[in-house]
Amino acid sequence: MPHSWATFGRDLHLDLGGPGGRRAGLIRALRDAVRSGRLAPDTRLPSSRSLAADLGLARNTVADAYAELVAEGWLTARQGSGTRVAWRAVPDAARGSARRTAGVARGPADRPDRPRFDLTPGTADVSAFPRTAWLAAARRALTAAPSEAFGYTTPAGRPELRAALADYLARARGVRADPERIVVCAGFPQGLSLLSRALGSGRIAVESYGLDFHRAVITRAGLGTVPLPVDEHGADTGELAGLDDVRAALLTPAHQFPTGVPLHPDRRAAAVNWARLTGGYVLDDDYDGEFRYDRQPVGALQGLDPDHVVHFGTASKSLAPALRVAWMVLPDRLVDPVLALKGTGEWQSGALDQLTLADFLASGAYDRHLRGMRLRYRRRRDQLVAALADRAPHVRASGIAAGLHAVLELPPGTEQAVVEAARWQGLALEGLGSFRHPAASQPARDALVVAYGTPPDHSFTGVLDALLRALPPGR
Repeated sequence: MPHSWATFGRDLHLDLGGPGGRRAGLIRALRDAVRSGRLAPDTRLPSSRSLAADLGLARNTVADAYAELVAEGWLTARQGSGTRVAWRAVPDAARGSARRTAGVARGPADRPDRPRFDLTPGTADVSAFPRTAWLAAARRALTAAPSEAFGYTTPAGRPELRAALADYLARARGVRADPERIVVCAGFPQGLSLLSRALGSGRIAVESYGLDFHRAVITRAGLGTVPLPVDEHGADTGELAGLDDVRAALLTPAHQFPTGVPLHPDRRAAAVNWARLTGGYVLDDDYDGEFRYDRQPVGALQGLDPDHVVHFGTASKSLAPALRVAWMVLPDRLVDPVLALKGTGEWQSGALDQLTLADFLASGAYDRHLRGMRLRYRRRRDQLVAALADRAPHVRASGIAAGLHAVLELPPGTEQAVVEAARWQGLALEGLGSFRHPAASQPARDALVVAYGTPPDHSFTGVLDALLRALPPGR
């Protein structure tokens, strides 16, 4: 018998070939699987009857092979516990192979080049994901879900989620929309890609400080980008009127990323007026609109003109990136072009996660989670500000009235040296320069972008100590 397959709760290939017949081949195959680490210690093996049926062997043949391996110490057998792989020392080579196969990340001692703490912006504290409340919502959603929900979903997304989002966004963010204008996406980049492709040609104005991979999404869709200067009032949207061939402007009005300033009311109005006059669109990336600490929430820009503003939202900052759930609220005339593109094979967010999020929103669990996270993030923000005031008063923090990160101003010409010093302290963080558009004309600022929302609570004090050690001394 050459090669056979058995299912041990996982796929396992057993080569029963070689000399000595089937019993000897089975003993050799199982012994090799244990020795190589493919069968981990304490793994429960199937009963002799089940394995015999899987491999087309006599039950006595399997029982004899098990007994032989128990006698050799490879397996253990106890009444009520079944036959299991024995605990034993694993050779270094096999242990390394097993680790690589399992994809287990090495610790700091094994990877001295790997940062101990991640302060790069873009991720919430995923250790605070509301597992219990999410599980309860999932149970309710699955119980109530119609059978058709387990098939292929529509390009627009589950109607339950779109209805729940319409209610929530109107109440919490001032967005005017009905469910038919909401399209659920597998993350913000997918939504930006779909919209860029729907626009067809031309350029999109972007903020001179922003995420380079967002600019890359636009470029891959066949459009160019042109930077708008960013200052203490946000993006200078007054410059839109002097730009040619610009189809849309991608902005972060509630909390400019990464400088952290809100878009001034006059500039909000200028952006919307430009879109009305030219037939263009304002793309409102409301990536962390729920997190406000020292001021009233800034409403979504879409409320000023739903026919010319596209509202983008995401669960990546409020819950976790792993959900891959984001949404667009579109002007009527963009709905059909976007859905036509999305229906040609674009990835869909999982319908079960959509149903769960719909319940999570409708039940009030989402609001309760956000309130708790606001308190948590505000405490961390306050800890950061207090630590700077006490130990580095020469370093000014800005953009801290909202969001999940702060900008720490540095002396001119020191940004890269401080980023390198932080790396030696075990910190992964980025300088403000890494977010600057290559074609930006305004003078560069030296600063750090510090994501205080990312580290878990238990490590935050150590993170602050390491950060303060990396900062330049005062003069």
